[in-house]
Parts: sequence; C-alpha cells; structure tokens
Amino acid sequence: MLDIAFIRDNLAIVKGAARKKGVRVDFNRLLRLDDERRKLVQEISALRARQKEESEGLQHLSEEERAERVAALRALKEELHALEQRFQKVMKEWRLLMLQVPNVPDVSVPEGESDTDNVEIRQWGEPRTFSFPPKNHRELLELHRGADFERGAKVAGFRGYFLEGPIVSLTFALWQFVIDHFREHHPEYRLMMVPSLVRKEPFLGTGYLPQGEEDLYKTQDDLYLAGTGEVAMMAYFMDEVLDRSQLPSKFLAFSPCFRREAGSHGKDTKGLIRVHEFFKLEQVILCEASHEQSVRFHEELTANAEELMQALEIPYRVVVNCTGDLGLGQVKKYDIEAWVPSEQRYRETHSASYFHDFQTRRLNIRYRDTDGKLRYVHSLNNTALATPRILVPILENYQEEDGSIVVPKVLRPYLDREVLEPVRR
Repeated sequence: MLDIAFIRDNLAIVKGAARKKGVRVDFNRLLRLDDERRKLVQEISALRARQKEESEGLQHLSEEERAERVAALRALKEELHALEQRFQKVMKEWRLLMLQVPNVPDVSVPEGESDTDNVEIRQWGEPRTFSFPPKNHRELLELHRGADFERGAKVAGFRGYFLEGPIVSLTFALWQFVIDHFREHHPEYRLMMVPSLVRKEPFLGTGYLPQGEEDLYKTQDDLYLAGTGEVAMMAYFMDEVLDRSQLPSKFLAFSPCFRREAGSHGKDTKGLIRVHEFFKLEQVILCEASHEQSVRFHEELTANAEELMQALEIPYRVVVNCTGDLGLGQVKKYDIEAWVPSEQRYRETHSASYFHDFQTRRLNIRYRDTDGKLRYVHSLNNTALATPRILVPILENYQEEDGSIVVPKVLRPYLDREVLEPVRR
C-alpha cells in the first residue's frame, strides 16, 4: 500500500504506474473519498472535544441545568454516532480503493505488456548439445517409474501427481543441499518452516488479496492456502516495531505451497512445470527503509539463487521483468529461467522481487531509525528452490541416451550414487 500523502503529491507518477502495470484504479473517486475522510476526522474530533467539555462539571449544576445539559449531550452523542457511521462507510470504500493502487516501478524497469517483453540481462552456462533426440521430463519419469500422473489426477484432480522412488530421494536431496548451502555460505539466513494455511490478513498485507483471490484455495473457515512461504514469513512480524539492530532480518522459509493456476487454462497441462501442490524454499529479507539497501539486497537474493543453479550446473538466464509482468506491489523483479532441452527454451524457476514499504505498510511492520522516528521496513523475496519444477531442467539436462540420469555432483553425497538407472521392464 502506498501512503495516501504520496499518492496525492505524486498523482501523475502513480497514475503512470497503474497504466504501466495494466491496473485500473478510480483515482478521482479515491481522492474524493479521501477529502471526505479527512473532513469527517476533523468533525468527529471536534465533536468529541465538545462532548468532553460539555460533560465536565455536570455534578455542580442545578437539577434543571443538568437536565438541559444531559439533553444536549444526548443530541451530541446521536450526531457523533451518525458521523462515525458515515466515517466507517467511507473508510471501507477508501481502504478497498487504496488496496488497488499499485506500487511505482523503478526507473530501470523496461516498459512492456507481458512476459514476452521481459529483457535478458545475462546468461550462464552453455546449453548441452545432444548426440540423440533428448526426451522430455515426462518420458524420463516414465522410464524411471518416478511419477504417476494418471493416479495423481484420480486422487487429487487435474494437475495432481505422485512422485516415487529415486525421484523422491532426488527431491529430498535438493532440499537438503539448499539448506546446507545456506548454512555454509549464508548462515545469517534463519531457517524456518512456515504455515501454508494462513489467515486473510497476511494475504492482504503481501498483496495477494484482493486482486489474486481467484488463484487461491480458500477453506470453509475463512483461511487460505498460500502459494509461497513469503505470505506467512512476511506476517511473522505483523503489527510489531522492530529494533533497528534486528535489520536486516534474513530468512530461508520452507513450506508446502498451493495454487489454483487460474488463468493458465491450456498451459503446461502435462508434467511438473505447473501443478497445484508443490514445495518451496523461499528467501525473505526485511531491511531499513532505504532504496539503496533494497537494491543491494535484491542483487544479493538473485546472486544466492544463481549460486544454486551454478552448483547444479544448469544453464540459465536472468531477465528483468517489464512493467506489465510486475505484480501490484513489486518495484522491480528478476526471473531466473533454466534451459529445458526438450522445449529448446528457458523456463522460469526463480523470481526475485523488492517492494519498498508496500507490504510492510499493509502489515504494519515498523522500526525506529537513528533519530527515533518510526518508519516502515522494506521487504524483498526470492525463490531459493521450488520443487518439483526444478526437476524438469535437472532430468532433461542430465539425461543419457538410454534414459539414465546422471546425478549432479553436488547432490551425489545425499544420494550415494552417480547415476539413476531407468527401471528395466
């Protein structure tokens, strides 16, 4: 959420941000409501002060004077109640419109309408040249009896899946590798296991509601299933004032994740690229209210993810997302995309974003600066590892002609083998 004062003072900039992100907001209505909101605050404050003044000294009045004063106070109370009712109605609509106002993209973000307008900024690794037609990950999983999509759909519905045998072991190895890598190279990141079943407020705070509700699973208890550990991890400090010495606070959060994949009809309907239930290790950082710090930590989060991809020796590229491919609260975002041989293209595996105080203003997470002034912290996040999606580039890039899979070197200590052999039928 942006500060209403910032919106009023920089209306052209904020309107431009909405246009660039493809978000429709009735700014005229918002400003009219804000005028009314401020007027009502003044009127209510004045009436309360008058009510307090009129209430003083009642015990010293004569019976007749007291009766007159009580009648006047009763009228004041009714007037105040009417104003407060009107204020609550205005605030309800005002808050809803405020939640629709997008954050302003950084000047370095390219303008565009969709992910096709994202701009590549670097590549790492050379895509492998195969001496045989490479199989796709579904064919490889079938050879290894590593996944069952038919029974997955029977049990869990569309996009359901079972993983089996060495593919499960490979998944566990990936999780442990990432945890050990952070423990050794980035010990300042606190390892957390966070809830996936979360109240509505953290989703509003992180910006997934109200716009993204169609992509969320909701329970009959008015709880939602999160599509990323970012939601719960960001709410960890909700409504708290942090000590400046606690910043930056860095986390590596593990959680099951759930997404309805609304709007993705017909996309990646087979295999492990786009599923409803998956697991992630998510990086989250809270830092001081400094654009320079946000930029620096954004690069750090991206570098951390690149370290993992390089250790796994998966060719990838980094793209900067265009304005039309940014979420409501994102100031800037990088995607890391891994090379998928069967498709001869790069597919997204990681997203690194920073938000300034957009999320923390909604979540009310503050700290005291060196002058003792309360300020909202800045927030950032990035995927460390998402499974089972990361299995797709691993299986395809490490396959051999007979369908066997060479285990990436960094994962061999966890599996105690160098090759995964296909199941002989």
